[in-house]
Amino acid sequence: MGQDNTVVVKSKAFAIRIIRLYQFLQNEKKEFTLSKQLLRSGTSIGANVKEAIRGFSKKDFRFKLGIALKEASETEYWLELLFETDYISEKQFQNIEEDCIELIKILTAILNSSKNDDKDSEIN
Repeated sequence: MGQDNTVVVKSKAFAIRIIRLYQFLQNEKKEFTLSKQLLRSGTSIGANVKEAIRGFSKKDFRFKLGIALKEASETEYWLELLFETDYISEKQFQNIEEDCIELIKILTAILNSSKNDDKDSEIN
């Protein structure tokens, strides 16, 4: 996985969007608790993807990607809470949640493919 890899590019772009949303929530909405949780989990996705790329083994790779997937799921939860408590609009929510779900799908597909690679090598 290199710099032009889809999950690397999308997770970094998502982290930038999360940082901007965090700044909006802090400055405009004066929301400090949920936004901090969102910032932590939303930026952690890309960090764990980058760590996975440098993993020492397939097991390490899958472990780090698994963490990225968990962080993406947590981020989706914080986004839902922010929307359902009227800190972000429906338009803001739908737009960024769409990106979050896309990351979840990509990470899930990579993890499933990685597990299938192991099964293939056991057969051969």
